[in-house]
Amino acid sequence: MTNSILDIPKTSRAAVLTQHGKDLEIRDVPIPRDLEHGALLVRIEAATICGSDLHLWDGSLAGSQGVDLPVIPGHEMVGRIVAFGPGADTDTFGAPLELGDRICFTHASCNNCDHCRLDNQPTLCTNRQYYMFTNCERPPYLVGGFSEYCYVFPNSGRVRVPDEVPTAWASAASCALRTVVHSFERIGKMNPWENVVIQGAGPLGLFATALADYLGAGRIITIGAPESRLSIAKQYGATDTISIADAPNPEDRINAVRELLGGRGAEVVFEFSGARTAFTEGLGMIKEGGRYMVTGQIDGPGKEVPVRPGFITRQQLTIMGTWSGHIAEYRKALEFMKNSKGKYDFGALVPTYYGLDQVNDAMSRMRSQEDIKPLIVPHGTEALA
Repeated sequence: MTNSILDIPKTSRAAVLTQHGKDLEIRDVPIPRDLEHGALLVRIEAATICGSDLHLWDGSLAGSQGVDLPVIPGHEMVGRIVAFGPGADTDTFGAPLELGDRICFTHASCNNCDHCRLDNQPTLCTNRQYYMFTNCERPPYLVGGFSEYCYVFPNSGRVRVPDEVPTAWASAASCALRTVVHSFERIGKMNPWENVVIQGAGPLGLFATALADYLGAGRIITIGAPESRLSIAKQYGATDTISIADAPNPEDRINAVRELLGGRGAEVVFEFSGARTAFTEGLGMIKEGGRYMVTGQIDGPGKEVPVRPGFITRQQLTIMGTWSGHIAEYRKALEFMKNSKGKYDFGALVPTYYGLDQVNDAMSRMRSQEDIKPLIVPHGTEALA
């Protein structure tokens, strides 16, 4: 297998965040020439914008994650392999990789700390190398998805994208859907006699609606806005939707859920909205003995809410949180897309494409909810599979 590094440009255009709240700058960033053992270099085919990218942009993510500016945002992306480091010719699951293959790849866990080796929870790794949070003025420079090229860390999990899965879908799967998959795995088996409430009709909530439907949940109630997103939720299997425009107060939404369920709460509630009051609101929607998965929240000042711990005790609730996902969830997310391709049109989540020069417009449109999940295509739409 030949290494094509000599045919690759010396620099990559990338959108760089230099100051929170300011426009991203398009810069020429060095492309590393010497790849470490296990590393790859990929040509970014597509990078979808995640809510975390917006929080990085406005600075609100700094409460839960250190950021070393300047950085290249973007952590959900699909890259086509253009160069191999030594020993990098297979994906994490042993499948051979070749030049030109499309892959999704993770942040890099250290494989040495207790979370990695003892607990088998690499997303909690204390020595993790992150895309979008790592300074881009130091090697290996290309450490974010909003770029023409990206460096795949030696310890990054990587998986080949199935031929049946379009690049735009796979990019969305590489954060939003894999996080949903991780949340569903932690919550436990979904039974057909159980009712499910999904707080949020953004990418996470819509993917969760489809997965709950695919797994055979009983009644699926998706809460959010605007109406166009709730329409997609219905296409993905929601039996009921609740618009926050029609039920603007938390108590209104709690009452609406309980009215739909005959006065009872749901066996399972997923929080994917990120709204500050969503956690306490969700507690009011759970049936006694139910399960609550909290995924959409970020930490930081001003995020505190009042909670009565005795309510959790008396109702005997199970409350869990999910952070990110590892390569196993990436592969499962892609397999779900492959196997359900004829049932759900995931293209509805990524209908709008933007060039690298339009990244600030794309970020603004996502923040204003004009786009569900904008897609950055650094090399143009003709590069998409």
